[in-house]
Amino acid sequence: MTTYLEFAARGKNAWWRYAACVIAACVATVAIFAAVLLPLSIAHVLPANFAAEIQQPTNPVVFFGVVALTFGSLLAGFALAIRLIHRKRIGDVIGSWNWTAFFQGACIWAVIECASILIDFLIAPHSFSVSVSAQTAVLAIVAFGGLSIQTFCEEFVFRGYITQGILLATKRPVLAAVLSGSLFGALHIWNGAPQAVGALFFGIVCSLIAIRTGSIAFTFGVHFVNNYMGAVAVVSAGDIFKNSPGILLQNAPQLIWWDIGVSIVGLIAVLMLVRRLGNLKAAIVPLGAR
Repeated sequence: MTTYLEFAARGKNAWWRYAACVIAACVATVAIFAAVLLPLSIAHVLPANFAAEIQQPTNPVVFFGVVALTFGSLLAGFALAIRLIHRKRIGDVIGSWNWTAFFQGACIWAVIECASILIDFLIAPHSFSVSVSAQTAVLAIVAFGGLSIQTFCEEFVFRGYITQGILLATKRPVLAAVLSGSLFGALHIWNGAPQAVGALFFGIVCSLIAIRTGSIAFTFGVHFVNNYMGAVAVVSAGDIFKNSPGILLQNAPQLIWWDIGVSIVGLIAVLMLVRRLGNLKAAIVPLGAR
């Protein structure tokens, strides 16, 4: 089985190509985004309060449509730049794709999320309320599409391209995971310290899993379920999906650090489990290798 390091080594990988690729990907992303959105704006297809509606998912179709367009543009921009600058196949960034691994990641994280929700309910039952409405079914559909693109894009860029690049440069999986996870966490600082810390550990563990399994399939499953449940099943009154017409609303700011701690414990448990799942084993550089 091809290792993640072997996937990383394919193509042209001089250091300057990574800088050039990121710049080119950003330029391509803006161009693709504008090419789609500008004609819609000129044709007055967009709603009058478009700027407000993309800030929170009160209108799920608009909100998650923009999520899909934004991250779809970013994914296409990076894929194009990687292909042109690194001469690398997109499949090399994805790794050894395995649908079984994807569903394993999704199911395992769904169990952990349900356990976390149950714990929160036992601690603060009055923080939960039913928020299901006529828009919930629409939300479930559009969020599925938008978040599929968003989470796959983030896994492709962070656990694929960036983690592989650092791994190739350092040959040290743990260091590569820490650096990649730190960048992922840093980009979530605008969501607040708890979200940034959660994203930091999420990024580190998912990078280790991607290296371990030789693919972003498992981590894509984890990431998708994590975001989808937060947007549709139990919506927190304090995160980016607030005001989403989900099934349940949770308003418990006092539990935010507790939830981050539970999430970190869950991530560590998943990492340990992955090391033991026979069908996810890969001949890799050992996690402690130098």
